[in-house]
Amino acid sequence: MNILLIGANSAIATAVARLYASDGHGLFLVGRDLAKLETLRDDLTVRGAGGVALVELDITHTARHTELIERAQTALGGIDLAIICHGVLPDQQICERDFTALQASLDVNVISTMSLLVELGNYFEKQGSGSLAVITSVAGDRGRRSNYVYGASKAMISTFLEGLRGRLHDSGVNVIDIRPGLVDSPMTRELEKGPLFSTPDRVARCIVKGIRKNRTTLYAPGYWRFVMLVVKAIPQRLFKRLRF
Repeated sequence: MNILLIGANSAIATAVARLYASDGHGLFLVGRDLAKLETLRDDLTVRGAGGVALVELDITHTARHTELIERAQTALGGIDLAIICHGVLPDQQICERDFTALQASLDVNVISTMSLLVELGNYFEKQGSGSLAVITSVAGDRGRRSNYVYGASKAMISTFLEGLRGRLHDSGVNVIDIRPGLVDSPMTRELEKGPLFSTPDRVARCIVKGIRKNRTTLYAPGYWRFVMLVVKAIPQRLFKRLRF
């Protein structure tokens, strides 16, 4: 299987790449830090990947997305699976007071992701097969006062994926919405860790298993499905008073 991994330097993406490399799959890595990509490439090669190519790219440069897909297709000889992993966790308090900061976070979490989904959706539709997976978040299930900017961006992508899934269904393309919960990673280094936190390796195992089973909405780890069922069941009159 040939895999396009966008945002490959993130903790979850790196863990996912290592699992696929160990099974001999080919990988095309995309990220902003070339040195880290090269280090990851060497690591994946040692682990048994069936070829690793890479490209350095600021993913907000949407004008280059068509070229990116073409380069990945050429390097891999075709794309069977694309996983979009990039994203930022913006400072909620800054975004509440500064639209420029909010817009910058949306450029990464929403606009660049939708641009990639347009390109990849068309690619897989024409191909008539493949899987397209995006890491969103459980934060998109409900707008909490502590992170509603981030949550709203993830909810937008989840809604987009739901429609795209319907559009591509007759083409034999699977669209997967991956919703991790709290993960102990560089993105959450400023957050106080608690019992609900998981590790990138555990989340990666859930992702690989879920993709293999052609899941559509995947909570990672699975207990987050039940946590969010409880959160979504809280009446609005009470929910708006909560400070989490």
